[in-house]
Amino acid sequence: MRPAVPTERKPAGRAEQGDTRTRLVMATATLLQRQGYEGTSIKQILKEAAATYGSLYHHFPQGKEELAAEALRFGAAEFTELLKQGLSGTDDPAEAVARCAHLMADSLRDSDWTDGCPVAATALEIIGRSPLIQRTSDEALRQWRELIAARLHRGGLAQVQAAALACTVLSTLEGAELLSRVTSDDAPLRLAAEHLAVLVRAGL
Repeated sequence: MRPAVPTERKPAGRAEQGDTRTRLVMATATLLQRQGYEGTSIKQILKEAAATYGSLYHHFPQGKEELAAEALRFGAAEFTELLKQGLSGTDDPAEAVARCAHLMADSLRDSDWTDGCPVAATALEIIGRSPLIQRTSDEALRQWRELIAARLHRGGLAQVQAAALACTVLSTLEGAELLSRVTSDDAPLRLAAEHLAVLVRAGL
């Protein structure tokens, strides 16, 4: 969930300030988020990042796979910040979880339904084919579950219960986001916010 990758050769926004490696990672992160691993070509990455083949293999000797793993880490970090923003915005853990869904809905709508979960589009199509990307995706998903679980635990849930509920929360958010992207409608995420709040309150 980030600003769109520019279509011009010269990067814009944050990428304009970065070095070649940063531009490669940011461009790849957005492309993976929008069209997955197979749908993203090295040629397209280089065009969006205003980079050369030589610079790509200088920074990422293993090529596209290594770059994609680093881009997933970058995208995951941004999504982590979104979750932190939602979870820290209120003392009520139920409202905190709901805020995450609303923030995701706002971000998705602002991107015209293109910028969803930075991991989902790539992880599903690469399972069993790239241990590196699968491991990176698993690390991101685990970090998000732990972040939600920690907030629920601080809110009064026992540690085991918080961990189990966090898995359900993340699964619901991911599923609702998929529905919102497919339908170009934020209603699934808004409904998820409402029902996750009820679920958390029931647990408390």
